[in-house]
Amino acid sequence: MESKKLLIKKPRYQTIAEDIAAKIVEKKYIIGEKIYARSSLASQYGVSAETARRAIAVLQDLEIVEATKGSGVVITSYENAVKLIQRLEGVQTVHELQTALQQSIENQISGLMELQETAKELVNRTERFRSINPFVPFQLEITPSCPYLSRNLSEINFWQNTQATIVAIRIKDNLILSPGPYATLDIGNVIYFIGDDEAIVKVKHFLQV
Repeated sequence: MESKKLLIKKPRYQTIAEDIAAKIVEKKYIIGEKIYARSSLASQYGVSAETARRAIAVLQDLEIVEATKGSGVVITSYENAVKLIQRLEGVQTVHELQTALQQSIENQISGLMELQETAKELVNRTERFRSINPFVPFQLEITPSCPYLSRNLSEINFWQNTQATIVAIRIKDNLILSPGPYATLDIGNVIYFIGDDEAIVKVKHFLQV
């Protein structure tokens, strides 16, 4: 199920208040300077007079400006404007980190799902290949840990113990087909055998390689 991202949109008046605070920090407005009347502010930002009033109210609550009826809006605190911008930058940084983390998690989930699908396809193809080609042999190299070195296949009852049939043995550069019951197992030999899906496990366990 695909997750939907929640988009959070700020109120327009808040964006305007933040923009004015940023201009104070950038010293485009200075302490004691009057800024646009609400009607001019509304026209500048393309919003209603009520939205402009709310933006000024936010700045006044934060003691960044002072709005006096009949006297307009006056810049009163550079420090408080800086505090607001620093807080907003911190919030933005946290939001960016959260967004990056969410994206990373989604990418990992997507990657795991692709890996799972690839693994399924590999298993399916392997099973189909085995069903179509039941005589494709397994191969195994004889190591010094094998307890049946220099003993022939008949002596160790290879088929009876593994239900696998050896169809070839490679000795260095020579390949011996259908080696028969008297073939011996020596270090470095590679045996090729056929059997069911459990044959490789049984042969490894029996020969301890």
